[in-house]
Amino acid sequence: MLERIKSLIESRSFESIILVLIVINAITLGLETNPNVMQKFGSLLIGLDRLILAVFVLELVLRLMVYRFNFWRDPWRIFDFIIVAIAIMPATGNLSVLRALRILRVLRLISIVPSLRKVVGGLVAALPGMGSITVLLCLVFYIFSVMSTSMYGESFPDWFGSIGNSAYSLFQIMTLESWSMGIVRPVMEEFPFAWIFFIVFILCTSFTVLNLFIGIIVSAMQAEHEDEATAERDALRRDQLEILNEVRSLRRELEEKTSQIEAMQGQHSK
Repeated sequence: MLERIKSLIESRSFESIILVLIVINAITLGLETNPNVMQKFGSLLIGLDRLILAVFVLELVLRLMVYRFNFWRDPWRIFDFIIVAIAIMPATGNLSVLRALRILRVLRLISIVPSLRKVVGGLVAALPGMGSITVLLCLVFYIFSVMSTSMYGESFPDWFGSIGNSAYSLFQIMTLESWSMGIVRPVMEEFPFAWIFFIVFILCTSFTVLNLFIGIIVSAMQAEHEDEATAERDALRRDQLEILNEVRSLRRELEEKTSQIEAMQGQHSK
């Protein structure tokens, strides 16, 4: 019985059905935010949402039955369990905010689609390097925040009146959102050479540190891809060796049987 259930939940058709249900559930959750749609089809959408959630719960129960303690050794299964557990929590009273978390079910696509798993694996592998770059970025922000507060805080208290205000203004400048007309040019009206400070800051952050993030992520994803390719090559090599060994054993058996037949024919001829 368990073998049949295991073959069912590991089949491609079953995964395809779950994938379709996740997409449908994402659409229904989006439609539930529209009052006009809810007024016309509210009961249908809610019923469909509960039915899909029931399928997800049944899927997890089947996987727990099949894998038992091994279920908790796979991080993607744990991820699915947490997502579904959040979805079945009561969403009334003080916990009504949890209704918004139902959309997290869409994240189950990550555990089902192999290409998405590769991307997430690359991002996770890049976290240590990204942590170092984050520390560097914080140091750069702190240095420039202190400098901008000292230089422009008195004249522009809303933007640079404190380290916090300066850090927020510098973050806006780093994202290049209205940085010139919104902040830098007004400051340049009183401090004509302020552009030097802000251009250096942009070069240090937007064009240097942030590109380091991209480089680390790309490098980690490439390493993830190479590891997977190496694992596939090793698996293929093992399969080839097994096939070769089987062919050799069959050849030996055939030679033995051939020699036996020849010996028997020799005895009959005598």
